[in-house]
Amino acid sequence: MSVTKELVLDALKTIKGPDFEGDIVSLGLVSEIFIANSKVFFSITVPAARAQELEPLRTAAERVVKAMPGVEGAVVALTAEKKGGGMESAPPRPVPPRPAPSRPAAQAAPRQAPSSPSGHQPGKRGVPGVNAIIAVASGKGGVGKSTTAVNLALGLAAQGLKVGLLDADIYGPSMPRMLGLQGRPETIDGRILKPMEKYGIKVMSMGFLVEEATPMIWRGPMVMSALSQLLREVEWAPLDVLVLDMPPGTGDAQLTVAQQVPLAGAVIVSTPQDIALIDARKGINMFKKVDIPLLGIVENMSYFIAPDTGARYNIFGHGGARSEAERLGVPFLGEVPLTMDVRETSDAGTPVVVSNPDGAQAKVYKEIAAKVQERIRLEQAASQSATPAIVFE
Repeated sequence: MSVTKELVLDALKTIKGPDFEGDIVSLGLVSEIFIANSKVFFSITVPAARAQELEPLRTAAERVVKAMPGVEGAVVALTAEKKGGGMESAPPRPVPPRPAPSRPAAQAAPRQAPSSPSGHQPGKRGVPGVNAIIAVASGKGGVGKSTTAVNLALGLAAQGLKVGLLDADIYGPSMPRMLGLQGRPETIDGRILKPMEKYGIKVMSMGFLVEEATPMIWRGPMVMSALSQLLREVEWAPLDVLVLDMPPGTGDAQLTVAQQVPLAGAVIVSTPQDIALIDARKGINMFKKVDIPLLGIVENMSYFIAPDTGARYNIFGHGGARSEAERLGVPFLGEVPLTMDVRETSDAGTPVVVSNPDGAQAKVYKEIAAKVQERIRLEQAASQSATPAIVFE
């Protein structure tokens, strides 16, 4: 029996709304329903302040739909403020990993490097056709992490690399605006999403799948399921580097990515102030604890360049991130200045590396990209040399 939107809505009419008034369908709380490969995706609109209280409503709706004949799975999210959580364009179910070809014991050869360098990261499944995955992270929000991620990606592309950019901040995706991208991604055979492309890089973001003003009220497992789909159900290949713009902070999402994704390394973004460095230190320690190489620290908003005179002012202090990098034995990648046009270019969808490629900021980003490229090469070489050969006697 095939599953239809009408049948799903009929089943959901048995779920009482908040405070047991009416049902969630008649109250207009159910978004558009998307069905792919017998898996049902939709969201339920609830007041943001009552998200935790109404979690049983979400689980009840999910349970009812999963019990329907012909349904193999359901993904149900709580959203707030706007009706229609945008799940109508959610990615389809994960594609199972391809089994490695078997080889007779007598012909066993030394182990080859995986598609994404794993080295000392056993049990992590890479993304086929992606040579290296790096994370751009910060201990707190507001330090320019996403701006750094997009300009780093563009800087790597300027080095001649094939680059992808994944906006991994499920709760606050910013890449559609920062890169001036709109619309929904296309699919291949209804299963794999095609990334958007801009300025020579491939881009994917939850912002392409939900409306900009729709807040996501998702718990950890749902966030990780979405991230896994955006990683492994997108036609990224072939890529030299995939840049992950991580959510700010050091919560479950960041830790789970670090534990499950074979990262070639992480770039930490901070500003010069002591309080920002305290948070950056948390991010550094998190990656160290899960044995992720630290590619280096970037000091963003390092100094201000006056537009009229070109004079330099250390508004937020200066050199704090460099000193912290030296203290912790972590590479220092560079100091990115703050200029008046950074907000305008970001809002206009034209990052400085493309809008002003010869400017002070673009020059620094390109230098940082070159250093990151070299650090990736060194980490991959170290990982491959540390991989023991398997000898059969």
